[in-house]
Amino acid sequence: MWLFLLFVGVPVLEIALFLQVGGWLGMWPTLGIVILTAAVGTVLVRSQGLAQLAKLQNSFQEMRDPTETLAHGAMVLASGLLLLTPGFFTDGVGFALLVPGVRSVILRYVRSKVRIQSFQYGAQTAPRAEDDIIDLTADAEPRDRPSGWTKPD
Repeated sequence: MWLFLLFVGVPVLEIALFLQVGGWLGMWPTLGIVILTAAVGTVLVRSQGLAQLAKLQNSFQEMRDPTETLAHGAMVLASGLLLLTPGFFTDGVGFALLVPGVRSVILRYVRSKVRIQSFQYGAQTAPRAEDDIIDLTADAEPRDRPSGWTKPD
């Protein structure tokens, strides 16, 4: 039900804001603001996205947990989508997601609602005796001819 309200409520809110701002400023300044926020948002999203990508690469090189960096990167991506969507409400939410403090608060909230049951990072461990192991190559017949994917000699 909340998804339905989101898909109906946000466009209705955007239309109401367009009517209010358009009535107050006029059509051309309103359209100028929409285009300006999209351009500024694109520049900011690009710079923050590249910064998050660099942090992600560092976390992989240093073998650190990349979860937080990935979450921030996903929020920066969502911010870019919201800033490119015409509207004042979506621009406000998009610019808010560009603030690292806001992203951290959202991440803390999501962490409080999510329970991780298992996490494995790094090299895989050897299979335990109770694990089911299916060896598909043991009974395979050797092929005398090349597959259809390779060129014949």
